[in-house]
Amino acid sequence: MAKLKLRGKELIRLGFSEGPIVGQLIDLAKKHLKHEGKEAVLELFSQLREQPEDFLSHPFLADAAHILQPIEKTDEFSLRKDKQEYPIYGPEGIDEGAIGQMDVAMQLPVAVGGALMPDAHYGYGLPIGGVLATENAVIPYGVGVDIGCRMALSIYEMAPTYIEENGKQLKSFLNEHSRFGRAGFDRPMDDPVLDRPEFHSIPMLKGLKDKARKQIGSSGSGNHFVEFGVVTVTDLDNEFDLPPGKYLGLLTHSGSRGLGAQIARHYTKLAMEKCPLPKIAQHLAWLDLDTEEGMEYWLAMNLAGDYASANHRHIHLRMTRALGSEPLACIENHHNFAWKEQLADGRNCIVHRKGATPAQEGVLGIIPGSMSATGYIVRGRGHTDALNSASHGAGRQLSRTKARNSITRKEFKKYLRDHNVDLIGGGLDEAPMAYKDINEVMRHQGQLVDIVGSFRPRIVRMDS
Repeated sequence: MAKLKLRGKELIRLGFSEGPIVGQLIDLAKKHLKHEGKEAVLELFSQLREQPEDFLSHPFLADAAHILQPIEKTDEFSLRKDKQEYPIYGPEGIDEGAIGQMDVAMQLPVAVGGALMPDAHYGYGLPIGGVLATENAVIPYGVGVDIGCRMALSIYEMAPTYIEENGKQLKSFLNEHSRFGRAGFDRPMDDPVLDRPEFHSIPMLKGLKDKARKQIGSSGSGNHFVEFGVVTVTDLDNEFDLPPGKYLGLLTHSGSRGLGAQIARHYTKLAMEKCPLPKIAQHLAWLDLDTEEGMEYWLAMNLAGDYASANHRHIHLRMTRALGSEPLACIENHHNFAWKEQLADGRNCIVHRKGATPAQEGVLGIIPGSMSATGYIVRGRGHTDALNSASHGAGRQLSRTKARNSITRKEFKKYLRDHNVDLIGGGLDEAPMAYKDINEVMRHQGQLVDIVGSFRPRIVRMDS
């Protein structure tokens, strides 16, 4: 029987809204309905959309049914009539949709400040690259689905010639010691994060510990990667006490996997029930931090962030053992998170960075380009207008659909050859041409960060 191929646009034609629910249903179909005919699957999903209450006890569609259940109408929270002003860094490179989303976020009654980073593009709820400060409120979709997604860089003593001389072996290391998408390790490493009490004290986390254990040390699909490349340290007075020069580097991008996604879906639905907003802002529903639900989400979010950090720790440990060389320095920073911070005017707030890097004065971070473009090691300048933030990457200039439809496989391969990049896996939706020029993005945030060094990808692994 032919393999089931289900596309997002087919579900949207059934009446599903664009957003995470579409991806969730495609994943469920691949896992549970892969031997069914497409018409039968579409009919099942059509019934789910029309009558989600009939599926609340379904063996694998129950979570989706809960999300799709109509929210009981209560009095809506009103948006502010006036839009608060906020800085936009590099507005000429940001699509109108992202700016429109940020405008709406700044009309929330709990919003007290915001900023839009130069890599910004359209997302769900808060735009990717959006930074939003709120008063005593946390917005699950202001954090995002991949809670605590982050970058981690290990710098090794080997010179860049090591890549040329050992490229075949490094590719073998990537294949052997990294996992993507649904794949996991037969023997995942243990980690203290798996023994955290939140897995027992928070009701919605009680069934997720086994899944978290199976996925630990792995990376998701999409733009997540594990790659070897060349680190160039340029700053004479760097925090690593390393002489300026070139080194072997390992850079990873991963998040909280299924654990973070299920936390996000559960508490977003809860927020939308507790805090009904006009349709244009419905995914910006918040939870007050002095409520039980808000405190639960805060604990679960922090657990997911620590779990994401453990994923990177395991990846780098496996690679370090394979290389037989301890790193000289390590850098890690995260995005898709919310922090308790004090604004310049002294107010204590919750700062959401959805696809934005913390850039307080002296704080190190990594801002990657694409799989073929230089990324940058940066030091924050503590720019208060930007809420102490910077971009988290180059940012997309083409949606995934547009990239697949406009870039050919032949063009993609030639581009990688021209830039001396060896790719394992990866799809057209992640082609370098789908991303903005990282140097233009950096030019727009010179007042936000200082450049300490750079990373040039050479051997890249992504999900197939």
